Amino acid sequence: MNHDGAFSDFVAARQGHLRRIAYALCGDWHKADDLLQTALTKLYVAWPRIRHEGSEEAYVRQIMVRANIDDSRRPWRRERPSADLPDRPGDQPTAVEERSALFDALQSLPEQQRKVVVLRHWLGLSVRETATELGINEGTVKSHSSRGLKALEAVLAPQK
Repeated sequence: MNHDGAFSDFVAARQGHLRRIAYALCGDWHKADDLLQTALTKLYVAWPRIRHEGSEEAYVRQIMVRANIDDSRRPWRRERPSADLPDRPGDQPTAVEERSALFDALQSLPEQQRKVVVLRHWLGLSVRETATELGINEGTVKSHSSRGLKALEAVLAPQK
């Protein structure tokens, strides 16, 4: 199979999963789509090298994390709201995605805690892998993970 075919197969198989990861990282479906598009574009360029290593998904996750950090640090790169509204509303996300209590609770976490919780507990990365992807110390991963899980438990646990 040629490189384009292998890349297309990977994207077709993993795009939905990667989009949900991007949403969990940034909390906005439009930004998630942008993050995923950026990551897939960079993956395509590096595909021959990355494909041989078998680390395609980790490469995409790392790009999304870094692009999200980059966007949050450079506010002048963000789009500005406009007073001109479109003639019709945009496509609405599915009700399940919009109303997910877990995603809502994740968005209530501080940004770094949210990223650690997503990478550690949703994607199942090790402390070391999470630290590497975020560019932070392993101890910082552990403390953000602990605080994030406690905050999620407080929000999601049934009130007794």
